[in-house]
Amino acid sequence: MMSGFRLDIGPLKEPLGFIRVLELIFAIFAFATTGGYSGSSSFNVHCQNSENKEINVSFSYPFRLNTQSYSIPDCAENGTKFKTKQLIGDYSSSAEFFVAIGVLAFLYSTATLVLYLGYQHIYRESPHGPNIDLLLTGIFAFLWLVCSSAWGKGLTDVKYSTNPNTLVSITEGCNLKDNICSAGHVPLMGRLNSSVIFGFLNLILWGGNCWFLYKETPLHKSANQQAGAGQS
Repeated sequence: MMSGFRLDIGPLKEPLGFIRVLELIFAIFAFATTGGYSGSSSFNVHCQNSENKEINVSFSYPFRLNTQSYSIPDCAENGTKFKTKQLIGDYSSSAEFFVAIGVLAFLYSTATLVLYLGYQHIYRESPHGPNIDLLLTGIFAFLWLVCSSAWGKGLTDVKYSTNPNTLVSITEGCNLKDNICSAGHVPLMGRLNSSVIFGFLNLILWGGNCWFLYKETPLHKSANQQAGAGQS
């Protein structure tokens, strides 16, 4: 197939190629801002007749929080001993689904750009190329809607489960008046917030690109021919 390669950057000057480049870039932003994330939260526990202790709680992608452990002082033992607790919730399914769609969208964008720039003559020689491209682009637009909505809800749950006030409320001994517990620093979630934004931006890009791909299909061309025949 490499023998048929003919480099032509012309499609990059058209919406079909230019939007595909944007889709590739924003797909990278989407999965890169989610995958590899790590954060931490903290709160303070001051048991009666004991010194104040700061508890740091770390968590990371894919946000299986119920496997993320941290140690807290046992106020029943005057804070001299520690016991292990886990965060609440498992939000890995929505996070991993979001990242998977981002990676697949990146791979598909890369493959179609190679097709546009090097094999445009093969792409246009039959109606199957534009039709399949339109179908897959529409599927990706739908998947971006689903995964971005799911991850947006998952991120809300992650924020709640890792909030210092939530950690204080689920800590044994903090509900006793002789012990003092207070919230510490909140996790930095700006990167994850941007991932959801990138997800919905991808939805707009892929959904909008369906129109330009539709114009490449025989369906649009035959509709234009019928309209022209009607006017004549």
